[in-house]
Amino acid sequence: MGYYQLYETDFNLWLEQTVNHLKKGNLQALDLDNLIEEISDIGRNNRREVFGRLKVLLMHLLKWQYQPEKRTNNSINTIDEQREQLELILRDSPSLKPYLADIFAECYQKAVRGTVNETNLPKETFPVDCPFSQEQVLNWDYCPENSFQTMDMAVLGENRPAVKTNFFLAK
Repeated sequence: MGYYQLYETDFNLWLEQTVNHLKKGNLQALDLDNLIEEISDIGRNNRREVFGRLKVLLMHLLKWQYQPEKRTNNSINTIDEQREQLELILRDSPSLKPYLADIFAECYQKAVRGTVNETNLPKETFPVDCPFSQEQVLNWDYCPENSFQTMDMAVLGENRPAVKTNFFLAK
């Protein structure tokens, strides 16, 4: 079976042979159409993963804030896992950081819909705009119950917690 047919019949072998062609500088032998498609798909998949993980993270932060009676260690683990995976993706592909900002509001709207479906809370329970800033959502030390956003900052004065430096926001 020829190299060009492998794409349809044995994708992993096609990948191995493509890598070998590239390593040897044998560019004439490459299946360029499929290689271009695969490289384009990688970018789309990374963006989809950022979108999906941000949506799940927002959903769990909403559930944490609006269903305090149902808080579990599993919730914290899910929040941490989403933050960790987002951090890894953005470390590998820092050019996706602006994309995260671009999709933040849309992810929040979809997170509200998902949270309503999972919790049966009325949609009106949730603010129209995200109650968390992007910085808070990505901050490892932030959890809505620990936030002072609902308290009068003037009363807190010097007791206000310092926000730690955060990989997500580093340039």
